[in-house]
Amino acid sequence: MTLRACLALRCLRSPRVFPDVRRALRAASRATFRVVHFTVQSDHLHLIVEATDRETMSRGVWGLAVRLARAVNRALHRRGTVWGDRYHVRALRTPREVRSALVYVLLNFRKHIHGAVGIDPCSSAPGFDGFCGANPDRAAIGVSVVVAARTWLLRIGWRLGGLIGLGETPTRAG
Repeated sequence: MTLRACLALRCLRSPRVFPDVRRALRAASRATFRVVHFTVQSDHLHLIVEATDRETMSRGVWGLAVRLARAVNRALHRRGTVWGDRYHVRALRTPREVRSALVYVLLNFRKHIHGAVGIDPCSSAPGFDGFCGANPDRAAIGVSVVVAARTWLLRIGWRLGGLIGLGETPTRAG
């Protein structure tokens, strides 16, 4: 799932805004709609979410967008539109699609920040346990900022393609 900010907002990763965005992402999960992984870029978010059905997905995304908009506006002491357009959602159906989406989301900052290496602190990557070798940031954060996956594809299935290397490069999703 992708949410793009309006043209006036290019600061979602800033120290002033990101902590509130992270709190909103953590608080958005319910039994039927869960934010499992995310990355926050300066002007957009990529998320991997689970939902029990289409209607739950639609309502969950709408609620998440409202929660995030309120958090961003509160952090910036502003009012007004936060999201530039409708969200984009693509259902993931195979282990390969899920693994590719995980690489895309967790390592997406490399597409936007020249020379970026390691683990993106503005994502769920620090709490991710599917990287090859040790994740040095995992021990530092203690508890994950997202909820655990419940579907087979996001818990186990994607691992059939191998763990994710920190040197992998995200390719265009879709």
